Amino acid sequence: MGGLKNPYLKKVVVMASEPRLNPLYRKAVFLSSAERLAHAPPDEGWEVAFAGRSNAGKSSAINSVTGIGSLARTSKTPGRTQLINFFTLDEARRLVDLPGYGYAKAPEAVKRRWRKSMEEYLAGRQSLRGLVQVMDVRHPLTDFDVMMLEWCAHERLPVHLLLTKADKVKRGPASATLHQVRREVEGLGDLVSVQLFSALKKSGVGKLQAVLDRRFEVEVDASSHTD
Repeated sequence: MGGLKNPYLKKVVVMASEPRLNPLYRKAVFLSSAERLAHAPPDEGWEVAFAGRSNAGKSSAINSVTGIGSLARTSKTPGRTQLINFFTLDEARRLVDLPGYGYAKAPEAVKRRWRKSMEEYLAGRQSLRGLVQVMDVRHPLTDFDVMMLEWCAHERLPVHLLLTKADKVKRGPASATLHQVRREVEGLGDLVSVQLFSALKKSGVGKLQAVLDRRFEVEVDASSHTD
């Protein structure tokens, strides 16, 4: 008996290391896209929006947190997301993918249109419960990021900073960046929270879902958010 290998051991270990996803987010489906707030779905229920600099990993984060790899389109070309995209979770809750900002090579007219659509949405959307601001862990708190954060602080909108692509750096530097960003935003108190995230490694998915659950007022067993 002692010399026999258990053929199921490897499978059990792999499954135990994977995050236990809240099934609510697996129900995400594309609802609609809008260039202007006037074309958005009815302003009712609850929404949490994802914003971030182009190529920071925003679409990959949405795909990872829902467990649906093709939900939000990803592209190696920054600046492709020019519309506000809405995804329903249930009758009352939605995830929102905002246009990527800060891409220097985009035409100025396109930049102005992106800024206007985001400003309209962030200032005028009554169902917005919070923002997930996506930043590359290697380049956090750029000028555009700080502008967005300051705007949200002025509006008293809760923001969760997602430091993506944590798999691109070693654990020590990633942790150092996490602590640095926390120090930079500590003056905003409970309005802002920060975490590391890797869509490639599926690391941090549970923590992100826990934040979304609080914004959506979803009651779940805390054990469902183990990473």
